[in-house]
Amino acid sequence: MASIQEYLVSSSGQLSLPAAARHRWDLDKGGPVDVVDLGFAVMMLPRGHARKLLDDLLPRDTHANYVASLAEDPDLATT
Repeated sequence: MASIQEYLVSSSGQLSLPAAARHRWDLDKGGPVDVVDLGFAVMMLPRGHARKLLDDLLPRDTHANYVASLAEDPDLATT
């Protein structure tokens, strides 16, 4: 099981990704990540992994309906 560590988010919303995670996901020089707001948690994954994870967890039509419902909430809407 992964260890739980606490990190500080700056007032501008920045967070440093731990070195071990940067090495494991080939982000040593930086790079894009997917961030998913789950409502009860925020999940960060290497780019391209969030869509696959969501597709694996939810039937495609259920996921599509959920994403469509986000447009009704301006705080959650994505473009």
